[in-house]
Parts: sequence; C-alpha cells; structure tokens
Amino acid sequence: MNVASVVGGTPTDLAATPPTVSVEPTEDGALCLRFAGDWILRQRLPDVQDVTGAIDAGATGQRVTIDASGLGRWDSGFLTFLLPVHEAAKAKGLDVDMAGLPDGVRRLLCLATAVPERGGRRTPDRLPFLARVGMGWAAVAAAIGDAVSFIGEFFLSMGRLLRGRAQLRGGDVLLLIQQAGAQALPIVALISILVGLILAFVGSVQLQMFGAQIYVANLVAIGMTREMGAMMAAIIMAGRTGAAYAAQLGTMQVNEEIDALKTLGIDPIDFLVLPRAVALILMMPLLCVYAILLGIFGGFLVGVLMLDITPQQYWSQTIAWLRLNDFLIGVSKSVIFGIIIAVSGCLRGIQSGRSAASVGEAATAAVVTGIIWIVVADGLFAVLTNFIGI
Repeated sequence: MNVASVVGGTPTDLAATPPTVSVEPTEDGALCLRFAGDWILRQRLPDVQDVTGAIDAGATGQRVTIDASGLGRWDSGFLTFLLPVHEAAKAKGLDVDMAGLPDGVRRLLCLATAVPERGGRRTPDRLPFLARVGMGWAAVAAAIGDAVSFIGEFFLSMGRLLRGRAQLRGGDVLLLIQQAGAQALPIVALISILVGLILAFVGSVQLQMFGAQIYVANLVAIGMTREMGAMMAAIIMAGRTGAAYAAQLGTMQVNEEIDALKTLGIDPIDFLVLPRAVALILMMPLLCVYAILLGIFGGFLVGVLMLDITPQQYWSQTIAWLRLNDFLIGVSKSVIFGIIIAVSGCLRGIQSGRSAASVGEAATAAVVTGIIWIVVADGLFAVLTNFIGI
C-alpha cells in the first residue's frame, strides 16, 4: 500500500492525484480496467455504474484484466469500488484477472469474496402436515419412554432401599425432611385456613336459605378430610418443593455433577432422587393431617363468628359426621401425591439441559407435570372409592 509519510498522526503530503478509471478492450476481445491516481476516501471517486455498465455492454471475451500500474495511494474506498465491479464480471460469466492489483488489495479482495454476503433471514419451509404429526408423536413416544424408564429405575431403587442396599446418606434424608416438612408448615397453614374459610362461607350462603347452617361443619369436615386437605397440601408442595428439586438437579446437570457421580460408580437415582422421594413420602401424610385440622379450624371460625353456631355444636357436628374411612382416604392420597411430586421434580431435573434457561424450564415443567398428575390421581381415587362404596 502506498501511503503518505505521517508525523504526529497527520499526513504531511496533503496533495492527492484525482482517481481515474478507464475501460479499454484488448485485442482478444476482453476488457482491461486501468486505474490511476489516489483512490482514497477523501477523494471523489468515479461512478462505479459507468464501469459495471461498460462490462455488461462491451465484454465479448472470457475475462477482465486489471492494470493498476498508475495507482497511487489507496484505502477502503478502492475496495468498495472494486467489489461491485468484480460481482458484475462474475454475473456475466467472466474471469477476473487480479494479477495487476497490489498484493494488499488482492488479498483483501479475495477475503471479501471468499464468503458470500449473508442474505436476509429466511423463513424455514413448513413441513407437511403428516410429517409434523409424525414428529410430534415421535417426541411424545420418546418422552413417555424416558418417563417409564425413570419410574422403573426409581422403583428398583426403592427395592434396594427396602433391602438396605441403596446408596444414600441419612444426613441428606434428614435435611430434606426438614426442608419438605418443618419449613413448609407456614405456607400450608395459611392456605389450609383460607380454604376452610372459603368452603364454610360458600356453603353457608346456600345452607342459610334452608335454615341448615349447622351442616356447614359437615361440609368443611368431609371436604377437607377427603379432598381438599391432601389436594391443597400436594399443590403447595408441587410448586414449592417439586420445583426446588428440579432446579437443584438441573443445576447439577449444568455443573456436570451428575456425570461425576456416574464416573465414581454412584447411582444418581439412589444418591439424589431416593432421599427426596423418601422425605416427601414421610412428610406428606403429616402435612395432610396438618392441613385438614387447620381447614376445619377455618370453617370453625366462620361457623362461630358468622353463623351463630356455638363451638360445642360445631365440634359435635364435625365429630359425628367424620369417619375413619374419610381420614384414611385423605392420608392415602397424600402418600401417592408425595411420590408424584418427587418423581416429577426429579425427572424434569435429570432431563434438564446444560444452560441456565434449561434449569428454569425444568422447574416450570416439574410444577406443571406434578399438578396435572395430582389432579389425575385424585380423579382416579374418586372413581375407585365410589366404585367400592367408601
């Protein structure tokens, strides 16, 4: 590159020769582009359309040659002029002989034309309907296969636990019991009392029409014991603990801690999933009983403070209508719900990708999966208990 001498960062040679370009045919019918003068940005460069038009109209040979023997100083302005000339020649099927260019210009021009300019964003072609249906069913089948495989490994791990061969630490189980049990009491208490208040208030509005407001105690007691106690405790734990399990295991996936456990010969199901499942299986029945009692207490507040029912009447009515079967049904549901929450949270955590966004998606998927299967299991319980008459 021919450059002016520089003193203190300012060119000392301010005189510049005007840039010129001429298009001349050669004896073999090709075109020769002759460049002269200083091709720098502060100069007014010739119109590139004149040269490209001459190439389109006058080239009858197979190539275009470039003569830069008269070229003075040059910078990026020269390259921006050459690029459309080069593209016009290629579009006409002509070879461009760049041997006459300075070595620096030639290398930069080769670099600029080596990778074609990236076009605008293209919308991917829409797959046919049957292809999309097939891909969707394949994804569903793969997800079902992964879930069934995980559930199978989980129950095998439970079998090893019963035989005393599972690879888990008692300290981990105690810590998880504290997190899933004692630390969950405040939120379970708040929601259970509010649910009991709502059941009692909604029921009282209808029962007062018939002067039967005393039966609000029956409604709250049976509703909380058979359905709402276990259901609300499970939904709270799915959003609180199930999401936490998914986030914890997903973060371990990101940090490759689960891969490290496998390398050390430690089964991740035994070491990570089983303690969490044991903690929830043990704590969910206790949380269910806790939710039932506080829900009944919420109904008691409405009955005593709003419906002029005496405390003795309310408790007598509650005890008279509650049966052991109702209590056992609610507690049995809570055990199944605990297994569902633990399996859903740990499954989504194990399936998490290796990015921060994937961890958040795993936590969301754990909550959605857990709540869906809790509702499905509750519906199956309702059908089963109605079928056997309890």
